[in-house]
Amino acid sequence: PGPSPQEGARNTCEGKCGKSVPTCSCEPTCRSLKTCCPDYAEFCVEISPYSGSIMGGTEFVVLNVTFSNTSGLMCRFHNNTVTEGYVDGHGRGHCVSPLLYRTGLVSLEISYNGSAFNRAGTWLSVHSGKLDSKFKAAMVNSTQWQYYGTPNVSGTLEMTWNPSLVRGNKVNIELWGYRETGDPYGENWQAEWKYLYTLAKDQPNNGSFSFVPKPAQSGFSSWELGSLRVSSSIHGEGKRDVQAVWTEDHALAWHLEEKFRQDSTAWALDKCLAWDRLEEKLPSFIQELIDCPCTLAQARADTGRFHTDYGCDIEKGSVCTYHPGCVHCVRAIQASPLRGAGQQCCYDSNGTQVLTGDSIGGSTPDRAHDWGSPPYDKPPHVPGQSHWLYDVLSFYYCCLWSDNCQYYFKHRPSSDCTRYKSPSTAVVFGDPHFVTFDHASFSFNGKGEYNLMTSEKNLTIQGRTEPMNATIKATKLTSVAMKESNFDTVEVRVASDQSSLEVLRNHKSLSFSEQSWMDLTGVSVFSPSPTNVTVMFRSGAGVEVRLREGTMTTTVLLPKSFTNTTSGLLGRMNDDLSDDLTFNNGQVVQNLSNPEEVFSFGASCAITAASSLFTYDSKYLLDTYASGPKHHVNFIPVFSIPENPNDPLANQTSEICSGEGWQFCRYDILVGRNPSLGNATRAAFQSHISLLKALRSVVACGYIAAPTNGKKVGSSYLQGAKLQFSCNDGYALRGSQERVCQENGQWSGETVRCEHPSTGIIAGSVIGGIALILIITMSVLYYKKLSAKSVLWSPHP
Repeated sequence: PGPSPQEGARNTCEGKCGKSVPTCSCEPTCRSLKTCCPDYAEFCVEISPYSGSIMGGTEFVVLNVTFSNTSGLMCRFHNNTVTEGYVDGHGRGHCVSPLLYRTGLVSLEISYNGSAFNRAGTWLSVHSGKLDSKFKAAMVNSTQWQYYGTPNVSGTLEMTWNPSLVRGNKVNIELWGYRETGDPYGENWQAEWKYLYTLAKDQPNNGSFSFVPKPAQSGFSSWELGSLRVSSSIHGEGKRDVQAVWTEDHALAWHLEEKFRQDSTAWALDKCLAWDRLEEKLPSFIQELIDCPCTLAQARADTGRFHTDYGCDIEKGSVCTYHPGCVHCVRAIQASPLRGAGQQCCYDSNGTQVLTGDSIGGSTPDRAHDWGSPPYDKPPHVPGQSHWLYDVLSFYYCCLWSDNCQYYFKHRPSSDCTRYKSPSTAVVFGDPHFVTFDHASFSFNGKGEYNLMTSEKNLTIQGRTEPMNATIKATKLTSVAMKESNFDTVEVRVASDQSSLEVLRNHKSLSFSEQSWMDLTGVSVFSPSPTNVTVMFRSGAGVEVRLREGTMTTTVLLPKSFTNTTSGLLGRMNDDLSDDLTFNNGQVVQNLSNPEEVFSFGASCAITAASSLFTYDSKYLLDTYASGPKHHVNFIPVFSIPENPNDPLANQTSEICSGEGWQFCRYDILVGRNPSLGNATRAAFQSHISLLKALRSVVACGYIAAPTNGKKVGSSYLQGAKLQFSCNDGYALRGSQERVCQENGQWSGETVRCEHPSTGIIAGSVIGGIALILIITMSVLYYKKLSAKSVLWSPHP
């Protein structure tokens, strides 16, 4: 390494791009040289591993660099947190990630032997709940840990970890606590992780530790949220930012004072009431939240705005500790813009949303979004921990450690779905075929780079199409690049091996080998497998990319706020199919079944060189797309399916291509000469139809509570649902015994109430008494009036 890139690298970069180096335009081309970062004033560094817990303690090695001395290495994270590194006997640099108060990609800079921090890269800080289990210490039977000291919960606690994550034969087991100090929402509100005390010193680093917890030492009992850290005994107790492995943060029931163990219910009730008083003083956030989807199908399909809650996942056995009776929960991906609040929506096995008015397991909004929100490191935006303090510990106080959920649900009522609007969706699949937001369908086999969707709301999605092969006159989608406002550009493209997808952020490749979720600047990316990528934007727009037989099926989901703002190959989203294919001059395609006219429309959607979001990091891409035309006019595809009964693929085509979308399937087999592709096309189209069904709007009439002194049967509030009401003994029902959710979104019948029989008698007596008083009063006034008249007219006053 040196203070600046080699001139040879600069010249090579300039020569390839034809532009001066400081413009940053050619950085992707020079990436393979490992010499320059986007501003060409620093060295790029790559590290392994590239991610770790938000709690810190992960040691990583700097790749592709050899250091000569054994000391003087420093690493700086997010421009302000510095940790000390070292150089091993092979000249490889090592650093340890610090405890951070934010998740996502953060800047990493390296200084060596007192030089400036002139080597730059990135570090991925991961929410402890999303961190792969192999990278953290496990609390064996975590329920026992978090209920310890409550009736019938005691004994030995055990934890395990991977010994290779901590260098050293001996380790210390330490307790660290978390709190937020100052006035909530005030300027002095601060987040703090603090070393509390050591449970054990010089323990064998064998991956296991057990102990019988004692009540907290004096001065520590006020710390009710924390985590255990395993670190090498060579470090001083409580030393920050050393190699370590952490448990998940958790409620410290096992650590609480003796008073908690003597009467956990009374202790928890006091805490619950204190929280209730605090909530009364804090500003409301409920009205800021997005409504929950009405059904489980909608919740799982609306991937631009909602994502699986890792604490209640139907794909992982529906272990819903905090939502008994539910099988799946989702969280709103974006926090509310003003308070940073979060929305959580939970559903039962029937796919019905569960509300707290009916069940302790119901959906609950959160004052602090579990996944955090900008600015992250200031409460209540700290990922995970702010949520624990304001939303989870209070649930323990009021519901789990005592039976006083009414206090909790008073401040955390479920949001029903009366205002929920399903997103609109469009798709590109096969070689390639399009279904617009308003359900117009067509094929466009141009070669080039095109505008799939541009919105006046500052979201752009572009697609690149390339020929199927040298002999077939049809194309396929091979890359999708997208950007919202001034946030990161994300590109998803078919990798060189044709069997996986590659994700790029601002023209640099991202790896999902360690983590499946990445929070970038203004956009999040989820990639649970090499062929599956979902991109989620701040606006609530989502883009799903699935690799099928070497082609990209790309689904775009847009909230209703995008209505009348879109243009491009995916049409104008306005529920009017007739204007979906509109040229720049306003002319509309008259005949969707005319492939030449449709082709002309597609060609008009070509992007410009100046507007391109794509990465050109190979000679082929540079020559064919960066330097060449955006729409290749010399490439003329096959417009119609050849009808040849003697075609050897004719029988297979008939067998494979049936049902909706058969024409797309036939084209891909008979023109693309690929039965597997035809089958994949059929499956992609059917998936789109299933998505439309899942997102189908439903009528919701809104929550109705059971009447005071009565009961309610039924917990569904969608069209056709019936609620039946009854009253407790000694009370009479007034209103409708049964109410039905009607097509107009209104409940049939009248509001229900339960009255005590004496209530009617008393009410009648009161009304009768009042009437009698009024009659007497009016009579007196009447006779007084008559007397006054007689005096006025008397001849003898």
